[in-house]
Amino acid sequence: MNYIGSKYKLSKFIKFAIKEKVGEMKDKVFCDLFAGTGAVARSFKTESEKIIANDIEFYSYVLNKNYIENHEEIEWKKFIDELNSLDGVEGFIYNHYCLGSGSERQYFSDENGKKIDAIRQEIEEWHNVGYISRKQYYFLLTSLLEDADAVANTASVYGAFLKHLKKSAQKPLILKGAEFAINEAKHEVYNKDANILINEIEGDVLYLDPPYNARQYGSNYHLLNTIALYDNFVPTGKTGLRDYQRSRYCQKREVSLVFEDLIKNANFKHIFLSYNNEGLMSETEVRKIMEKYGRYDLATTEYQRFKADKTENRNHKATETTEYLHILEKK
Repeated sequence: MNYIGSKYKLSKFIKFAIKEKVGEMKDKVFCDLFAGTGAVARSFKTESEKIIANDIEFYSYVLNKNYIENHEEIEWKKFIDELNSLDGVEGFIYNHYCLGSGSERQYFSDENGKKIDAIRQEIEEWHNVGYISRKQYYFLLTSLLEDADAVANTASVYGAFLKHLKKSAQKPLILKGAEFAINEAKHEVYNKDANILINEIEGDVLYLDPPYNARQYGSNYHLLNTIALYDNFVPTGKTGLRDYQRSRYCQKREVSLVFEDLIKNANFKHIFLSYNNEGLMSETEVRKIMEKYGRYDLATTEYQRFKADKTENRNHKATETTEYLHILEKK
């Protein structure tokens, strides 16, 4: 999934820096508190005693219920085959996010919008009647989110749709089946405010990847939440927004206060914060906060910035950004 802020490409750098400070992870509890698509938590899943993953966005919760919490073999192929064989229906996604319904929105082709509705309704029915387990439920929902995203008519995020169907959006939606790593350890996945959850958990390594800027994930990925929740509401505006969580980490006046509150209450020996040079908090500001609570260090790397469309269509300040990995060993 093409995801703003994803640490997939940086996961090797992050993993190396963490293990260099902490050592081997096999007897340690690792927490990814702002998990997103779970890229970092997944990289430690088979090496740690336990993973704790959390994100306030529901679509992220669904993804990590599969990627992280699922850790044993499950039956899935026959369900994927059944879902792929369904005929499309005119449901919530088609009626509000496809051009043929008269909504004037074109997030998906008409055929794919109907197919998403048919598949989403069937998954819910199967779960309600006990035809599938809870583990299979989240596996199938993750499969739908991943493959619906692959045929979405957007420039990677759902803040807007494209006027004409791009080539990938013209392809038919086909579920391929999501992935997850098999291991013996049981893991925990939450859907809570990070600053509330931090008072309820403890462990050895806390990894933080909060929003860097004013961009709200709830608005940029609202349609993934809508597919995941599949609830009834009235979409608003040209883009069909739903009500969404507004993170204090995206507010210049609030971010340093909420960040220090998190660090102060964290019951973890080692804390690692991913942040970059374009963030709302400066490198100095982060360092001053973290130094209050223990021994501080810093690792950096350069990487290519996220682009939702072609470079020539945007006035980027730079093609690369500096990723900071702030490191704290708490007193």
